[in-house]
Parts: sequence; structure tokens; C-alpha cells
Amino acid sequence: MKTVKEIIIVGPRVLIAPDESEERTDAGLYLPPTVREKEDVMGGFVIKTGPGYPVPDMASGAESWMQKQPNYIPLQAEEGDYALFLKKDAVEIEYEGKRYLIVPHSSILALIRTSIQENE
Repeated sequence: MKTVKEIIIVGPRVLIAPDESEERTDAGLYLPPTVREKEDVMGGFVIKTGPGYPVPDMASGAESWMQKQPNYIPLQAEEGDYALFLKKDAVEIEYEGKRYLIVPHSSILALIRTSIQENE
């Protein structure tokens, strides 16, 4: 029998792999770690998202936490997006030897999504 681990992100939160390549400025200057730690905005790739913001079932009148299958307002962030977010709201974790940040969706300032378009 084989066990499989899975990290589940709860509610309106996003799991982000921080972009470690931000050591150099656009002008080509290398920034020491102490300077990068003082920055307010950080970037990284979205690895996984939570289900979203829970909403109550208006038909039954039951609270969202009492429902067997709660309804959610989905998040804008999707796996693979590059997110710019407020660093102060991020919680750093280590999972299976890798560093990640759990960020509330409300702390994400912008998303950069790459898509492939076919020429017609």
C-alpha cells in the first residue's frame, strides 16, 4: 500500500513558490539579501489555490460551515500565474524540503497569466 501526501489550501488563500531570481535590478545591479528583505512587494508563481470565499446557501438558510458541500466564490488566481503580492501578509512554510508562501488572496496586487493563442 502506498501513501500519497497532498497539501490542501483552505479558503481564500494561495500557495506561492517565491521567485528567487529577483536578485538583480533592471539596470543589472545585484541586490544583497538585506535590501531585498526590506521590499514591500514580492513575486512568485502560484502553485495551488484554495476553493475561494465561502458563501451561505440562501435557499436553506444554513451557514456555509454547516453545509456538506459549501458554495464558494472562486479566486482569480490560477495555478501557473505569476503573482505580485504584499510580502508582509505572507506566511512562510517549508513543505517537502521546498520553501513556499501562503498568501491571502486579498494581498495579491496583480497576476500575470501567460496563455498561448493560435493564429487564424
